[in-house]
Formats: sequence, C-alpha cells, structure tokens
Amino acid sequence: MAQVAIVQSKPDEDPLLNADEVALKLHVTKDWVWDHSSRRTPYLPVIRVGDGTLRYRSSQIDEFLNERERISHLRRKRR
Repeated sequence: MAQVAIVQSKPDEDPLLNADEVALKLHVTKDWVWDHSSRRTPYLPVIRVGDGTLRYRSSQIDEFLNERERISHLRRKRR
C-alpha cells in the first residue's frame, strides 16, 4: 500500500498589504501612505512590484510603528 504525504500550507504569516490596507491599519489616508513610501523619513518600507504597484509587509509596518513609538517616547523624556 502506497503512502501519500499530505502537506498543509500555513496561512501567510507575513502577508503583503496594499496601500488601502496599510492606511486602515495606521488610521491614516492612502495619500499619507503613498507620501511616506517615497520620502526619506519617516519612511514606510515598501516593495515595488512589476508595474509599479506598491506592497508592504505587515511585519515591517509593525516595526515602523514600534520605531515611531520609541522615538516619541525618547522625545518626551528629553522635555
């Protein structure tokens, strides 16, 4: 009797988000997301694919938020 291996794929643990999804996650406008995808600082980490479409890793958006929070905390401590 032959055995068949069943491979279950995990749901994507670090999904790619589009600008609308990032805007919803950050509670900002889509224009804000686009602006922060092309400026130097604060810069949203972006993946540019094929036809110029922008995608964002969910984990990198979380890191961006954590860094902004850390910077805000440091600024408050100086005062």
